[in-house]
Amino acid sequence: MDESNHWYGHSHILGRYCDIPDETPRRIQGYLQHGWNYLHGFPPNDQWCCPGYPRFIWSDVLRRRGWSMGRRGHYLIGAPWIYLLELEPELGVRPERKGTIWYPFHGWEKSSVSGDHGRLADEIRDVENGPVTVCLYWLEFANPDIRQAYKSRGFRVICHGDRGSRWDGKGRDFLRKQLVELRRHRRVASNRLGSALFYGASVGCDVAVYGDPMQFEDERPEYGGTERRKRLWPELHGTSVDPGLAAEITRRELGFEYQATPEELRRMFGWRRARAAATPSGSGTALARRQDRAARRDPADPQPRERRGDRAPRAASVRQGQPRGVRP
Repeated sequence: MDESNHWYGHSHILGRYCDIPDETPRRIQGYLQHGWNYLHGFPPNDQWCCPGYPRFIWSDVLRRRGWSMGRRGHYLIGAPWIYLLELEPELGVRPERKGTIWYPFHGWEKSSVSGDHGRLADEIRDVENGPVTVCLYWLEFANPDIRQAYKSRGFRVICHGDRGSRWDGKGRDFLRKQLVELRRHRRVASNRLGSALFYGASVGCDVAVYGDPMQFEDERPEYGGTERRKRLWPELHGTSVDPGLAAEITRRELGFEYQATPEELRRMFGWRRARAAATPSGSGTALARRQDRAARRDPADPQPRERRGDRAPRAASVRQGQPRGVRP
């Protein structure tokens, strides 16, 4: 349906979770949120999201904010990351974790960021104790001057790879590589709140947000800038963050409570059930957990959980058309 559905291997992960054969990532009939977002799950200029097609988002606050901004058709499924954690409970696990993995804020193909990587590297060196791994997005990693700014301070510099597309395999293992790196480090840090921070917190990393936040050259005013992030999440900014509080916020932002069953995802995405003869691509342990969770479901509630979305019958605020509690 949309190219961004396949970035970072998201459709591949969800296909594995649904026991779909892995020849080609499946077309998702709708729009999948591809990264942590504090607007409504999608960019401000989301006119390319055709009206009438569902929006698969991570958390309820995004649905409520989207509703207040005129968006409809939301389905809450949580982040693809939480499905990867179920598929790969042991991937990259180490008996002892060391050092910090640091994710500088990055640009993308249509917009670069402005900021001083050398000054940021100096601040990282002053704050962090122990070994530091700096993970750059592929665009910044391709710039030798940016790589050298961190290597010259003695940091290990890596890249999880290209985000990929439906038709190439470059991004399929992006999140698996990220999971391995996060599970080897004791701490995750960045100069902005973002997906990597919440992914790290979800696997037990301590969290920190500090340093020059850098800016897009054409940053959209709808996001509200750095001050809005600090106002909404002051407790997540600083060189030291309460681990328990970070874990609680992470579960909410990644939508752990909205994790769907394979059958629910297949029905929402328009996927057919995998043939019985096909070998499940997920691990046996993950498959058993999914089957056990499905067995415990209320047999009187066989439908995909549309109640997580706009049509949620249990949410009085949705029935009245006036979502409550949207954080400005």
